[in-house]
Amino acid sequence: MPNLAPLADTQRIVEWDELPESVRSLPASFNPLAEGVFMAHQTAWVRIIHIFDLAIAEKNRRSGITLATALDDTITAASKKSAGGSNVFYIGDTREKGLEFIGYVAKFAKLIVKAQGDGVSSIEQFIFEDQDTRGEATQQITAFRVRFSSGYRIVALSSRPENVHGLQGIVNIDEAALHKDVRKVIESATALLIWGGRIRIISTHRGLKNPFNELIRDVRQGLYGAKAGIFKITFDECVANGLYERVCFMSGKTPTPEDKKDWYLRIRKAYGPRKSAMLEELDTIPRDGEGSAIPGPWIERAMREVRPVLRLSFDEDFKHWSVDARTAEITALISRVLLPLLLKLPRDLRHYFGMDFARKGHLTVITPITLKLDLQRFVPFVIELHNCPILQQQQVLWYLIPKLPRFCGGAMDATGPGQNIAELTWESFKAVEQVNLSRHWYRDNMTGFVQDFEDDMFDIPRDAEHESDLRDLERIDGIIMLPKTATENEEGIARHGDYAISLALADFAVRTCKPSPIEFESDGERVAIEFDKPDGLDDYKAGTPDFRGF
Repeated sequence: MPNLAPLADTQRIVEWDELPESVRSLPASFNPLAEGVFMAHQTAWVRIIHIFDLAIAEKNRRSGITLATALDDTITAASKKSAGGSNVFYIGDTREKGLEFIGYVAKFAKLIVKAQGDGVSSIEQFIFEDQDTRGEATQQITAFRVRFSSGYRIVALSSRPENVHGLQGIVNIDEAALHKDVRKVIESATALLIWGGRIRIISTHRGLKNPFNELIRDVRQGLYGAKAGIFKITFDECVANGLYERVCFMSGKTPTPEDKKDWYLRIRKAYGPRKSAMLEELDTIPRDGEGSAIPGPWIERAMREVRPVLRLSFDEDFKHWSVDARTAEITALISRVLLPLLLKLPRDLRHYFGMDFARKGHLTVITPITLKLDLQRFVPFVIELHNCPILQQQQVLWYLIPKLPRFCGGAMDATGPGQNIAELTWESFKAVEQVNLSRHWYRDNMTGFVQDFEDDMFDIPRDAEHESDLRDLERIDGIIMLPKTATENEEGIARHGDYAISLALADFAVRTCKPSPIEFESDGERVAIEFDKPDGLDDYKAGTPDFRGF
């Protein structure tokens, strides 16, 4: 297998022309099935699992390692004991993964073996007795299996560590780094080696401090002896082994050099500004933290629909405008754009907000929350301010707060430069928490924030940059927080999880502010400056507020 180690500067996307010829070129007269159904790395992995009692696959996403394991396991379970036959147990991080794996087994069995009964293998759903550390049954759980005429079976179980106790044979732990209790699953599985079992641990990385990466480090240091081995595969190696050509073969397309380049770059660019995620999932380079704190499916479930994201960006000249001119510009924009959104808010429900502050470099993000009767946090829209003078940030915020129906409180980033505007807002509106975003605050509050995602308590706008911000939250030394490094969006604007913190602060306000709506008295009629909407307001930069996304 060619040596495709990452370039020395791994904190950037490698350009197409820098890649090895083996990745960029199309082999002459390529037949993807000439050497069998496996690609070279799949064949190499199958060799590894028959050499080592403890085999670990450190892999990129969609490498085909699990599929190769399923085919090898089908042959093993269909074989007699004298030919190396054995029971096989699969433990995935989700029930769906287990059903997918057992589906592969059933398809392979129909093609290459005569299964028990009428010769057609089928997937059985059955009740598996869970066991404690003493081997005693504790509860019954649903599992899936395929049985073979050899007398052996392949069983897909859930990811509870206790499920491993008492098993004997071959155990596959798939996407180990994503399991809810990674360390205990690994510890339970390694105990099987005592009775001659074999273990395969397969996963992409999920952070430097994840137990999966710690296990790899221990094996490389020789702590598990000579019968433990590591197999590593990256996306570029898969491409060099014919992944693109295999994709074309399966879809009936004719591979071309131009299409291969587009396909490769499309996959790389799909990660957008999340370079650390791309390096982790494609190049098997674990992130500095312990992996994303909020699983992707929870974020996707919470993003129910597209809603307005008001993005207001300023150039450097705007701060030199007179205060009256800046105020008039903002008043005109928010009265025509923000006010209609505020008027749509339900008048009978309580409202809160969170604000993550930035003056330069990153973004100020203001996130209002409508608290529904079932306590679900509904985000009707989001405001993002880039390179915005502090006085105009205050103007936008102070326009928003009095118009939030049944306003009950907010939480503001009072760290560093944000302290001034947070204190002034507290003096004017009282029901505002001034939050110092310290490790202590993250430790005490972010677990509840993530729990709200798990409990499906958020209904937030669907937005790619917001999804990226939420995925940036990591467990660092056991605390859910942001890593030090920021990312850039496609327009070159730096983001540092700003929306994630704003939403967390709004959620903090919901949980901590007393539910006694605050009424505001008008201090006189406010005159909104009217203006004609310029053509293409989506790209509006008339000296320069830039509203995008609504």
